[in-house]
Amino acid sequence: MPKIEVAEGIELFYEDLGQGDKYVLSLMMDFPPINTIRALADYGYHVLLITNRGIGKSTHVFENYGAEWFNIFADDVVTLADKLGIDKFVYAGCSHGAGTGWHIALRHPERLIAFVDMVGGPHNIDEGIWSFRTMGDKAPQRKPMDPPEFEDPAVARRDARNAPYRAQLQAEQTPEEKALDYKRPLIGLGTEEKVCEALRTIQTPTLMLGGMEDPISRPDLMIRTAACLPHGKLVMYSGFGHSGPYCQLVEECTEEILNFLRNVEQTGRVYKEIVEP
Repeated sequence: MPKIEVAEGIELFYEDLGQGDKYVLSLMMDFPPINTIRALADYGYHVLLITNRGIGKSTHVFENYGAEWFNIFADDVVTLADKLGIDKFVYAGCSHGAGTGWHIALRHPERLIAFVDMVGGPHNIDEGIWSFRTMGDKAPQRKPMDPPEFEDPAVARRDARNAPYRAQLQAEQTPEEKALDYKRPLIGLGTEEKVCEALRTIQTPTLMLGGMEDPISRPDLMIRTAACLPHGKLVMYSGFGHSGPYCQLVEECTEEILNFLRNVEQTGRVYKEIVEP
């Protein structure tokens, strides 16, 4: 698998799936074998699955970037695109990966065709700036990340198929990876009020996918964001939590994304052309 240097001494590892010039880029810590972004490569999209700096096969970092973590992640994506000759692209991400998308939409809007945000909030930074990833049992979650049971037993079977990949990642993590706290997106804005002001400026067509049982990217956060975005669409699934749109409801959410991207390509909007008789 290839790597690209995006800054002095910093190389990013990525998977290159599909072909053609309809690019979908995603920057995340991990990409399990069954996931919605990976599935887009089967539908005519050229998908690049990029590992964050500091994680896995990308260059590990020891510096604490403070409020700049997600700005750096966003710039890494754009630098990689530049080096591969990719002008415009769709960005798709889940959770922390979606956090990078908000920063791209604000820092590099001219590069985005569309943004797919799966359980990406963003957080209310008035409630804190730490990452749930490093909080462990101290994270203020009133319920588990995903419901313990699902109406469809196939969900549990799918989770079990992804489980060996997750276990291997956990086993291979170095101490510096485990300690990496990239905090939350948009914390440089300072307050929830400023976050909402920034969200209202985003002109990129945006699809948001969420789960009603998600304690991290809560329904109230997703609804708040949808209300701010000038060109947004929000789809919420009852009975699902933080993993639902990304690696449980893969077929369903892939269809939502494909429909959304068709509309953006054809009309520049999140909805189909309105035809009056």
